[in-house]
Amino acid sequence: MDIKVLGPGCPKCNETEKLVREALAETGIIAQVAKVTDFKEMAMLGVFATPAVMVNGALKCSGKVPAKKEILAWLGK
Repeated sequence: MDIKVLGPGCPKCNETEKLVREALAETGIIAQVAKVTDFKEMAMLGVFATPAVMVNGALKCSGKVPAKKEILAWLGK
């Protein structure tokens, strides 16, 4: 599983990354989590509002911090 957390490093972006990692730890799912901070790369991925989360190339959330319950649903749990 490939997960990207997109954002410039603001508190909301950092909280989103923390929640993603916590959800992965709770489920035991092995995933590669990458932090994307480059605005050009975000634009190429079609993301214009941060924080954002992509799972296996699909945009799951943009412009808000997702609830852990949402993240777990994306992970299939």
